[in-house]
Amino acid sequence: MAKESSMVFTKCDHHDVNTSSKIPIKGGWKSAIFIIFVEFGERFAYYGVSGNLIMYLTLVMKEPLGTAAKNVNLWHGVSAIFPLVGGFVADSYLGRFKTIVFSSLTYLLGLVLLVVSVEKIPLKHRVVPLFMALYVINVGEGGHRPCIQTFAADQFDDNLPAEKSSFFNWWYLGIVIGATTSTVVVIYVQDNIGWGWGFGIPAVVVAVALLVFLVGKTTYRKEVPVGSPLTKVAQVMVAAVRKRRLSQDNQMYVEATETTRSLAPTNQFRFLDKAAMVDEIDRSTGKTNDWRLCTVNEVEQVKLLVRLVPIWLSCLMFAVVIAQLGTFYTKQASTLIRTIGPHFQIPPASLQVIPGLTILIAVPFYERLFIPTARRLTAHPTGITILQRIGFGIFFSILTMIVSALVESRRLTIALHNNLMDDPKSIVPMSVWWIVPQYVLMGISDVLTIVGLQELFYDQVPDEMRSMGAAAYLSVQGVGSFLSSAAISVIQKITARQGDEWLKGDNLNRAHLDYFYWVLACLTAASLVVYVVLARGFVYKKLQRNNDV
Repeated sequence: MAKESSMVFTKCDHHDVNTSSKIPIKGGWKSAIFIIFVEFGERFAYYGVSGNLIMYLTLVMKEPLGTAAKNVNLWHGVSAIFPLVGGFVADSYLGRFKTIVFSSLTYLLGLVLLVVSVEKIPLKHRVVPLFMALYVINVGEGGHRPCIQTFAADQFDDNLPAEKSSFFNWWYLGIVIGATTSTVVVIYVQDNIGWGWGFGIPAVVVAVALLVFLVGKTTYRKEVPVGSPLTKVAQVMVAAVRKRRLSQDNQMYVEATETTRSLAPTNQFRFLDKAAMVDEIDRSTGKTNDWRLCTVNEVEQVKLLVRLVPIWLSCLMFAVVIAQLGTFYTKQASTLIRTIGPHFQIPPASLQVIPGLTILIAVPFYERLFIPTARRLTAHPTGITILQRIGFGIFFSILTMIVSALVESRRLTIALHNNLMDDPKSIVPMSVWWIVPQYVLMGISDVLTIVGLQELFYDQVPDEMRSMGAAAYLSVQGVGSFLSSAAISVIQKITARQGDEWLKGDNLNRAHLDYFYWVLACLTAASLVVYVVLARGFVYKKLQRNNDV
């Protein structure tokens, strides 16, 4: 990096905040416990709605399998994209606490509308109010999800990375408990008692969770909103372009005031350094123009975001794999023998509890056994790096698709031998336990990659953009759901031209789902290769205090 200037510029910018902007309220695990309750309620409600949605659309709304899968993927996608808006509003204007409260109320409204649409509106008029309720839930989700985890993480000290990493593991475990409980209880109610009760229970849980969250409001440590952080990103980009012809030996602009959260200079993306170079115009004016001159720290903050974009892109195929859990996996399960004893039959969507149970076992194992063992070998505070954890998760997602393809191939072979290929409503004489391994692998992949992404997009973004960082990680899953829908459409069109369309209609036995899984396995393997190359060149955020990195 070019030599820093000894010039003193006075620049007062409300966008630059440090840890002193935090209101020193108690914080810590005592506060996090209250926050976990509202997250438990939201996850309970979300999985209570999403876990069985494809069955509701195909059995009650009579949608074809391909159409229902695309509608579910679209809904999941919007659910994970809206947090970008919610995170921006929280970081820029309302703050995380207020955003959580308002979004939880919106979420509750959507759940009430969903119950009304199911119970009070005739089936032939139900489509519009049903999807309206679902997308109101998405709006609430958009404000809740990017803020709640970030707000909980804010209760802990940034200078204790091992404690914060431990928090992310246990936090995710709490999320899984909510999702698992919902998958067991709510889906059973939906299949055996009624859809009104099945959607009403999540509404009650969200209401109670919000009340618990508000009870703990005096214990919370809160961030002050700092205005639009995207404006500063734009200013750095514009300033770099305007000074693109400057040489690298120009003096650099460093703020006269010191902050405990100054970023250490890096040599990546050196073009952006020009935004902090002082030229003759800057010297002659005697004052700084934010669209011509930015500080070194502001440039480094933008570099943080630029580094994350390739990682974000390389994780999209992992999200496509995860999207199969609530769509084709559930339809697979519905065709298999699911009876336990003489009277009980497992609801097909309830098998989604298996990844949750896997995570319940995997997180304590990871936290109590793997991390201490790996720490002794690597001397890293968390055993392995965040990016290594994500990479292992992507690898397990490839194994998930391979196993899924092999099991589906066996299911089709049994269906063929029993002359059931053209009988889509028949039960294939094959135990549902055959598909348990793919659910287990999905859980392992999930706990490695999702928790890793949560931590990466919290830790490696500027402090004032952490809600948007959480939204960015969530948007990986959202775009993955969109890509899953797009992949279904593309494959349907390509295979239709060959005369043997995949994923068509309601007959899973003629859908060639095993071929689809093989395609996803190959694409995910290619994305892992790209990810490894990008991760090897990734530069983690480094802080600088008193000239020490």
